[in-house]
Amino acid sequence: MATFWRLLGFLRPYRRGVIASFVLAFGAMGATVLIPYLTGRAIDAIRSHHRHALSTWVIAIAVAGLARLVLSIFRRLIAGRVSLGVELDLRNRMYGHLQRLELSFFDHQQTGQLMSRATVDLQAVRFFLGYGLIYIGQSLMSILLAAVAMLVLQPGLAVLALAPVPFVVLIAHRYGRRGRPALQEVQQRIAELTAQAEENISGVRVIKAFAQEERQLQRFRQSVSRVFEQAILATRIQARYGPMISFLPNLGLAMILFVGGRQVIDGTLTLGQFTAFYAYLLMLISPMRTLGYMLSATQRSIASGARVFEILDREPRITVAPGAPPLPDGPGRVSLHGVGLTFEGAAAPALREIELELEPGRTVAIVGEMGAGKTALVSLLPRLYDVSTGSVQIDGADVRSVDTVSLRRAIAVVTDDPFLFSATVHDNIAYARPEATRGEVVRAAVAAQADPFIRELPRGYETLVGERGLTLSGGQRQRLAIARAILADPRILILDDATSSVDASTEQEIKLALEEVMAGRTTLVVAHRLSTIALADEIVVLEAGRVTAQGNHEQLLARSELYREIVERGMPEHGAIARETLAAQGAGL
Repeated sequence: MATFWRLLGFLRPYRRGVIASFVLAFGAMGATVLIPYLTGRAIDAIRSHHRHALSTWVIAIAVAGLARLVLSIFRRLIAGRVSLGVELDLRNRMYGHLQRLELSFFDHQQTGQLMSRATVDLQAVRFFLGYGLIYIGQSLMSILLAAVAMLVLQPGLAVLALAPVPFVVLIAHRYGRRGRPALQEVQQRIAELTAQAEENISGVRVIKAFAQEERQLQRFRQSVSRVFEQAILATRIQARYGPMISFLPNLGLAMILFVGGRQVIDGTLTLGQFTAFYAYLLMLISPMRTLGYMLSATQRSIASGARVFEILDREPRITVAPGAPPLPDGPGRVSLHGVGLTFEGAAAPALREIELELEPGRTVAIVGEMGAGKTALVSLLPRLYDVSTGSVQIDGADVRSVDTVSLRRAIAVVTDDPFLFSATVHDNIAYARPEATRGEVVRAAVAAQADPFIRELPRGYETLVGERGLTLSGGQRQRLAIARAILADPRILILDDATSSVDASTEQEIKLALEEVMAGRTTLVVAHRLSTIALADEIVVLEAGRVTAQGNHEQLLARSELYREIVERGMPEHGAIARETLAAQGAGL
């Protein structure tokens, strides 16, 4: 029930519309309840051969029907506006909350799962809040008004007609207890299916490259089967209880036909009275059936609401204190003191006791074996992750104490797998500075050696880039990402193996441009290809999350065995230089 009451909280901004919808619904039901009574009076007028009375009752029936029509139209319009408003608020809140969550949350989530909650689950909640509640209220009011009218007309017959109602309530309660968990599991499996479909579409190139279409199809069929099996279970529960909710009122109908019909034959009940009572009984049965359907929709929406609240209740782990000051001006000095980092769910720390002082305006290369913690280290500067121990400072300010927006605007990151949006080339380069002029965008593209291939595109800078930039080559995507970072004009530039997707010739061109771009700003270069080290003034060697050596190329060749191994494996020509250097040092001894 807690989820149910929380869902009702989303109606608070629309309480006037909700109240108006219920008032109109109840007005329409009042007109509906009046029609059987008027019909009975008209039938008695027919039997009594009263032409004037018949005309009066027929006109009254028409007026009541017209009133129900008008009230129902306005009720649907208002309810629809409430429903769409709730959906708008839910989507905005969900997306806004996802944007506030830290990067580590997404490390453990499937995109399809999140998409399912933001679409399928929100649709179920929206239908319940916008229409389901009104249908339930309208059905309950119909049952109440019909019951009162029946009791007024014929109390004895009313008791017979209403006898099944307690059993209907009991069955509906038992259905709710069993149906909700089953429907919640259906929603979960649909989310898993959505996640797999998203993965198959995103990874279609890899699937086709390795001819694994049949394998992926089998995996997808298994997920579909899981949804089918759970949906069948939920359907069986609904099939067991739903028809019973519809069947029990029919027993009352049968008893009324038998008892009431005999009273009409005996002359103790007029045909008009019996017709009115019978109409009220039919009016009682239909809302009961609607109520059964709406209870099923309610269970589904509560199950969906629970999944939505799982996201909304996840508090951001990286927060900013209210009124946090912006990052102070400075040249870009970076200090790491006793830094340790352990990722959520990890058995061992990714970084341990890191002590680094990076002078402003210098270029520092970070090298090490795979998994040594290079990317984790540079991710701490823009506060994509928070340190577990120690502190990261930029120009004397702890990154945890300053406004995150100002911090990240002072830092630009280019990763080894650049992401491009489904937008124009211009918009992708200007992403960090949407107000940038075309001239500024072009200058950034020239600096990143991207301008020549951009001008060869069908519409130049206005060419639309496909989803994730798949219409471009890896090198082209990398150069656009570098241009995007250049245009941001950051205080600190982070290149996470940013030249890994380009050929040797293009890499040299980019390096020439980067030498100008990096001048005057602090640059951290995560190097997996050792040729990138040529850009660095200083090199930091990471091993198992620790800094084991620091210095320039020649110094590290002499001091660090790990660095020599990396050089020899990654760049043979430097390996020869390293051996010659060591031999000369040995001869000097």
